[in-house]
Amino acid sequence: MELLTTVDKHAKSQIAQWYAGKCILITGATGFMGKVLVEKLLRSCPEIKRIYLLIRSKKGVDPLIRKEQFFKCVIFNKILKENPNVVHKVQVVKGDVLEDELGLNANDTNELASNVEIVFHCAANVRFDQPLRPMVQMNVLGTLKLLQLAEKMTNLQVIIHVSTSYCQCNESVLEERAYPAPQNPYDIIKMVEDMTDADLKEITPRLLNGLPNTYAYSKALTEDLICRYGKELPIIITRPSIVTAAINEPLPGWIEGVNGPTGLMIGAARGIIRSMHCNPEYSSTVIPVDKAINGMIVAGYNRGKSKGVNCVEFCNLCISKKALFSWGESIETGKRFFYEYPLSYALWYPDGSIKKNYYHHLFCVIFFHYLPAYLIDFFLLLFGRKQFLVHVQKKISTGLKLLQYYTTKDWDFRNEKFQRLSDNLNQIDQDIFDTSVSQVNWEQYIRGYIIGMRTYILGESVETIPKAKKVLRRLYILDRATKYTICLLLFWFLWAHLEGFVERSDAIIRSSLYIIYKDYNKTVNTF
Repeated sequence: MELLTTVDKHAKSQIAQWYAGKCILITGATGFMGKVLVEKLLRSCPEIKRIYLLIRSKKGVDPLIRKEQFFKCVIFNKILKENPNVVHKVQVVKGDVLEDELGLNANDTNELASNVEIVFHCAANVRFDQPLRPMVQMNVLGTLKLLQLAEKMTNLQVIIHVSTSYCQCNESVLEERAYPAPQNPYDIIKMVEDMTDADLKEITPRLLNGLPNTYAYSKALTEDLICRYGKELPIIITRPSIVTAAINEPLPGWIEGVNGPTGLMIGAARGIIRSMHCNPEYSSTVIPVDKAINGMIVAGYNRGKSKGVNCVEFCNLCISKKALFSWGESIETGKRFFYEYPLSYALWYPDGSIKKNYYHHLFCVIFFHYLPAYLIDFFLLLFGRKQFLVHVQKKISTGLKLLQYYTTKDWDFRNEKFQRLSDNLNQIDQDIFDTSVSQVNWEQYIRGYIIGMRTYILGESVETIPKAKKVLRRLYILDRATKYTICLLLFWFLWAHLEGFVERSDAIIRSSLYIIYKDYNKTVNTF
């Protein structure tokens, strides 16, 4: 087979040709998925005319300065080295989804209305612990403002809206179709504008009606709003599941931020998280970020070519249950690779586990999360040092409570449209915009995920691994010594206080010594 250069592939890519010469508006570009989207478009659709990024000032930093910071991200190193001028294709538009008319001045509004043909709406508040007002203002009202701008775009061909597979948590099966929101989104917008924070807090549980948080609720409202408002606009709503580290692009294992599984992995690897309530048999509903981004780009291409379709389309960007690792398999595989690539700093030996039974988990949280935290903070107080661990554990418990809703339910996300995205693509496009997810090597992926987390989030290079393994071994010995000491103290207490224990103690001690002997052999073989 004739080998094609990158330039040849792009020239023969039907998707790259369709995006060529077009102007694209992206909201939420500075987020995790937004960065990967910009990089992918610049690299795989090199003939794009212009990419507008809607960026607000943040902590006093001007949007133009933020653009410079944006391109300092490691994922852009390769394309900047090959073509430093590619940054000129990217134009920052100062704006804010939270402001009236997106905070755009008249000139920018006219420019976007005249030039933009494709819109990727990625901007969203994705936190699970927010009150109702900021969620509605950002996710629902912000989308309404974008749709109002889109109506002015004279050359608009497609809007790709990023939602979530968890927008309808009360549904046992999520199909690739529209669902009505629990309430009228326009009524909720008006309510948020008129009511006080105290009144909103009081009414929120009734509005959620079983939904786990205001994030899921706001996404359900947003989808309903789009279906009501945007019937005449060319829109496709994409619903990614839990978006995790890249499997191949822009860099294997690249990840940013500590939301979702990444934060849990770091906490467990540092020995802080010892228990998690989770059903190990349920599928881990994750999707690598590059697969999700490719799905968005291809979905936009297909929707843009569907002329005369006057309804909102849907595509669930998620992997079939049968092709996924279970939570149990994922966590055990992760533990194994964390022993191979440990962190340079850990508070305790990382030997936590998942608990299917909630009360078992609660017992472990009390004795292995809070009790050690209070004990260590007590000693820090005695030595005049700043106490921190109880505060950390409270934050972890809050985060676990929010996430465990998703790990204790069996989700059924239908993805027929996602699986068929590449049916009409030529082989070159299937390679460049790869959405195949049925043959993912999850062991290899989790290994790359952990290495990427060490490298890109914690800043630990490969050179730190030998030292980290020494730290891990010392923590292992300390962990086992502590456990054996507690066991011996318990035996001593029983020996001294319970009648009849003497007769049974010999067998118990023999069993304990045998367990210690087995652990010693395991330690030798491990290190």
